[in-house]
Amino acid sequence: MKRANAKTLDLIFARPVSANVRWKDIEALFIELGGKITQREGSRVAVVLFGQVQVYHRPHPQPTTDKGAVASIRKWLESNGVKP
Repeated sequence: MKRANAKTLDLIFARPVSANVRWKDIEALFIELGGKITQREGSRVAVVLFGQVQVYHRPHPQPTTDKGAVASIRKWLESNGVKP
């Protein structure tokens, strides 16, 4: 795994939940893990990974992801055996 993606994974699993995780870095991590990202309506994106589809909202106008989304992503990754 690339160092930048490993750093993003560490941020996702940080306690307390980090508010400084950039969405583009999360997308890069999903792609590194073998995921595919497709655009949906508005700011929604579908992430196909682990044989599952998760829909998230790209944050705007700020580039950082809110804490609730980071916690949701952490839970999804954890339930599929991904850990830092």
